[in-house]
Amino acid sequence: MTGTADARRPAAWRPVAAAVGSLNPGAFAFVMATGIVSTALATADTHAASTALLYIGGAGYVVLWAAYVWRLVSWRQRFLHDLAGPNGFAFLTVVAASDVLGTRLSADHHYQATAVLLAIGVAGWLILGYGVPMLRITTEQAVSLGQVNGTWFLWVVGTESVAVAAASLAPHAFGRALGAFASVCWAVGLIQYLLTAALALARLLLERITPHELIPPYWIFMGAGAISVLAGARILQLPAGAILLPHGFALGLSLLLWSFCTWLIPLLLCLGVWRHLLRRVSLRYETGLWAMVFPLGMYAVATRELGHASGRHWLVTASGAEAGVAAVVWLAVFLGMLVALVRAARQFRAAPTGADGR
Repeated sequence: MTGTADARRPAAWRPVAAAVGSLNPGAFAFVMATGIVSTALATADTHAASTALLYIGGAGYVVLWAAYVWRLVSWRQRFLHDLAGPNGFAFLTVVAASDVLGTRLSADHHYQATAVLLAIGVAGWLILGYGVPMLRITTEQAVSLGQVNGTWFLWVVGTESVAVAAASLAPHAFGRALGAFASVCWAVGLIQYLLTAALALARLLLERITPHELIPPYWIFMGAGAISVLAGARILQLPAGAILLPHGFALGLSLLLWSFCTWLIPLLLCLGVWRHLLRRVSLRYETGLWAMVFPLGMYAVATRELGHASGRHWLVTASGAEAGVAAVVWLAVFLGMLVALVRAARQFRAAPTGADGR
């Protein structure tokens, strides 16, 4: 947009335009987190709160799509620069948000809406799941290990979210086809998880990392594992003829991944203590915090579904407490987001008339 267009825009819209122009590529993490916590609360029989979060997540999904399109049209170069940069994988939150919402809606028997959101998710997965790695490989800029960060696990989350949504819809439509498709996506996501985990661990162990870089994006390390567990558990609940992988293999691998996710939680908490208490990084709202809420909600849902799939009822019992923790953290981050939005609007109004950060 030109400076003249900025001047003509009503003053009330200028902070909105500034926010859209600098929108975080991973903003759809808000929808991911809200959708999965809604699912966790639904499975814990807290239906009123679950429905409220579903509406909030749905509204956020529509608003963020409008913001992304606006940003692509009006700030094209900035949008494409983010897409080709080290945080390009964050755009895969669009894929995961679509599939997580679709999966939640399938629990309320809205199968047509689930099918539409799955189609959006698959289209985004094909475009971004191939496109972002291609941009990283073919870019003329040198790519260093230091550019690897926690958002790269969204490559895995996007793939596994397609598997979860497809497995959720399979009992109600295109059973064998969607079951086979979910099985393939689950297997692909597992390989992606191993590859990304190797890169992330090399980054953490071999390169210097600052406290500001570490948390919360690295919680997606656990979130990617948890959604892989959920995908495996949903596939295990499909008829034997609808999946491609042996039941025992899928069950064993899902239990192994759940165990690893459980082991990761204390490590991530300790890193958070190191960051905020020892290195005194202030705990304030940032978009990346939703990347911490999402793994907590996903872990709760994955634990419950794995308990049902494996016949281990103590996992189902434990998932209720996990859902409560995820809901409390969601509420804290949501309130922090509202406070941050109000402060940003006040600061913008107090700033001299003119530039909006572009």
